[in-house]
Amino acid sequence: MRILLLGANGQLGTDLRRVLAGDVVGLDWPEFDIRRTAQVQAALHEHRPEYVINCAAQTNVDLCEDEPDDAFAINAVGALHVARCAEEIGAAVAYISTDYVFGAAVARTAPYREDDTPGPLNVYGATKLAGEHLTLAYNTCALVVRTCGLYGHAGARGKGGNFVETMLRLAAAGKPIRVVDDQRLSPTSTAECAATLSALVQRSVRGVYHVAARDSCTWFEFARAIFELENLPVDLRPIASAEYPVRARRPALSALASQRLAPAGVSACR
Repeated sequence: MRILLLGANGQLGTDLRRVLAGDVVGLDWPEFDIRRTAQVQAALHEHRPEYVINCAAQTNVDLCEDEPDDAFAINAVGALHVARCAEEIGAAVAYISTDYVFGAAVARTAPYREDDTPGPLNVYGATKLAGEHLTLAYNTCALVVRTCGLYGHAGARGKGGNFVETMLRLAAAGKPIRVVDDQRLSPTSTAECAATLSALVQRSVRGVYHVAARDSCTWFEFARAIFELENLPVDLRPIASAEYPVRARRPALSALASQRLAPAGVSACR
């Protein structure tokens, strides 16, 4: 299978390049700008892929609050460009989305499944949800993969690294570390996510799938596990979200679960 991978140098894209089978062509910003429809069309007509995996995104949640027009241009309109141009050449599209399309449900305790109604709390989640809808509307062979709390060796460029890297950097500085303990998620390895996504692509499945770690934890519990695994003595304490003000609202619960991976013959992430 000939695959065009957009956002090829990001966290997930880096691990996808290692596991995808077939002829893989990778493109990334700034040489390739998903906001430019003519550039997207030219790339797809030049490479003629059978499948396009769209990992290109603005993932800095707080920056999306400050620059909503740009976030929408990348995460939503860019997704439209990819889906529509792929449809022109008969290619399928996988759009990588996020747990932050959820969060508005009050007093929810169970992880979100694929058929739960989205309700984003911030601009980032809203733009990614729009990208989902546009991808599904403009490509007849579209796959939407929602994942959660990604961390990988490549790091998250838009955030200056991922949560694991941030915690290790703070530990090395020897300062007290305070982490919110009232936001629950499913931290997911990019290597695991890439392997599962690759299997979905090979099976040419369509629709919405959740690809995330099977268990959930709070950000504080995640940090504690990181330091325990690294055997690092740190001054780590839990705090409430109200004590760590940020520009974008975060869900109290955004953990994901899947009811579709097993029927599709694909194993969930560990």
